[in-house]
Order: sequence, then C-alpha cells, then structure tokens
Amino acid sequence: MPMTTAAKLRNDRASTTREAILTAAERLFAEHGVYAVSNRQVSEAAGQGNNAAVGYHFGTKADLVRAIESKHRIPIEQLREQMVAQTPDSTNLREWVACLVCPLTEHLEELGNPTWYARFAAQAMADPTYHKIVTKDALASSSLVQVIKGINGCLPDLPNHVHTERNIMVRNLMMHTCAEWERALADGTPMPRSNWRQATSGLIDAIVGLWLAPVTPQDGKSPR
Repeated sequence: MPMTTAAKLRNDRASTTREAILTAAERLFAEHGVYAVSNRQVSEAAGQGNNAAVGYHFGTKADLVRAIESKHRIPIEQLREQMVAQTPDSTNLREWVACLVCPLTEHLEELGNPTWYARFAAQAMADPTYHKIVTKDALASSSLVQVIKGINGCLPDLPNHVHTERNIMVRNLMMHTCAEWERALADGTPMPRSNWRQATSGLIDAIVGLWLAPVTPQDGKSPR
C-alpha cells in the first residue's frame, strides 16, 4: 500500500529529528564526555522542545552512542573493504597498517571541518560504560578482522600477549591522535602536519614503528 502524504511527512520529520539529535549528541559527547551530558541537554541542543525526544527516538544513552558509532562505522567500513580488496595477499606491514588508518582519516577528511567523530570515539573509549560498545561493534567488522589478521601475518614471531597489548596500543594511538588533530583543525591551532593526508602518513609511520619495536624478555631484567 502506497504511503500517504501525511505518513511521508511524519517519516521525514522523524528522520530530520533523529539526525539533529545524532549531530547534537556527537558534538556534546565529543566536547564534554558521554557521562557528563544528559538527554535533556542533547534534546535542547538539537532544538527539541520535548526533553523526552532522545528516549523516544533512540531509547537509552547506550543506544544513542551505538547509533552515532554505526553512522560513521558504515562509511569507514566501505572504504576499508575497498582497500582490503586491493591488498588480499600482501606481506607488507605498512600496507596493512594503511588499511587500518586511511579509512578513518579519509572519512574525517570527507566530513569537512569541523568534525567531532574522533573526539566522540576517544571519549567513549575512555568511558568504562561505553568502551565495550565502541570496541565490540568495531570488531564485528569483517574487513577490520582481515586487517588485523594481515598485520599479525607480517609479525609471525611476535608472542601472542604482545600482539594483544600492541593491538590495544595501536587502537588508542590511532583514535586519540586523530582526536587531537580533529580538535586542532576545528580550533585553527597550528600543527606540524597541516591536513589529514599529511597526518595519515605520520600516523602510519608511528604505528608501523610500534609493531616493529623490540620485545623485552619477560625475565624481570631491563634491556641493555
């Protein structure tokens, strides 16, 4: 049955309201942290007179965080899938690290300036309540799993526990560094690298160096 004009208008209004809430929440969470921002503040920033608008359209705050993450994860994953398709059997660590970094930084570049996603994700990752939402949903990405597998394949002699801890380090280095660049670009603060393409190269260099760093033997002795 065709949708009536009135029903279409209601759907359009609901879609516009949802997008306004997502945008307002992402900015507020990025600037103040997820825990510190109430649904009432999000509703007001989104121009909604009804303070229950967030709950009506999204449910809990955790659902709102998940919706923001999903909004960005989908285009990032599409970019990553394209890169992975061009790097299926590579044994070059830098190529796999590029598959990790470039989809995020290219997405941020495409959004224009200012953006808030990197700062939002960094805030969510630092919050015990929302950390699992961001990381668990990200690891559901088949292309990301393939990238991690590709990186691990370039480092066959690295002990499993070092793989695990360096995955954590890389995740935090990437997101928190992008958050700093995002903040600097939004504020017009001078940075050593003036755009996302230059910043991407430096971040890839650092992550490759982190993966290739020597491992101290776990015998309680300091390296010489």
